[in-house]
Amino acid sequence: EVDGPSHYFRDASSGERLVNGSTKFKVRLLRAYGWNVANVPFFEWDPKTESERRQLLREKLASIGVRGPELKETASQREECV
Repeated sequence: EVDGPSHYFRDASSGERLVNGSTKFKVRLLRAYGWNVANVPFFEWDPKTESERRQLLREKLASIGVRGPELKETASQREECV
């Protein structure tokens, strides 16, 4: 999932976005059950084009060791963009 704004808070001194406690806990639980988790922050996702989002997903999945078929546009996705 793409983690939206409610998954983050800003550090008062640095202004940096940090993952909140409940999101950290969710990720820890998923990993405890054997899931591979790749976080996709909304501030990385939102400004990207569709092809950039596919590349971001490839990179995030590769970072946790997931390899698979290429993410490709379908004909219907191309038509929606026209």
